[in-house]
Amino acid sequence: MSKYRITVEGKTYEMDVELIGANGAAVQPVAKAATPAPAVSAPKAAPAPVAAKPAEVGSGSVVAPMPGTILKVLKATGDSVKAGEVVLILEAMKMENEITAPVDGTIESLSLNEGSTVAGGDLLFDVK
Repeated sequence: MSKYRITVEGKTYEMDVELIGANGAAVQPVAKAATPAPAVSAPKAAPAPVAAKPAEVGSGSVVAPMPGTILKVLKATGDSVKAGEVVLILEAMKMENEITAPVDGTIESLSLNEGSTVAGGDLLFDVK
């Protein structure tokens, strides 16, 4: 038997784990949780920032879902796009997010450059 310690949602548990044979003949619990160890208080989270007021948008308008930096611009004003086609890549929290066209049409306005920063709710582009 091996002992392991695991933390789930801030509670720490010690577990005894027993290996069961490949033929499955031994039907025993694989892991048995012990009583939770005393929890250490997590620091209180800062209050959530107030979201920026979203831009006035239409059905083909796309706004930034979160603040970030434009990594790549794959389309330009006047290009035709299909619904779901990637128009640009927005990097936020070290993750690359594909921003897609919501409808089939032509990109009406797209004035962002690679390296531009945007706030959550900023208008990214319009498709008409």
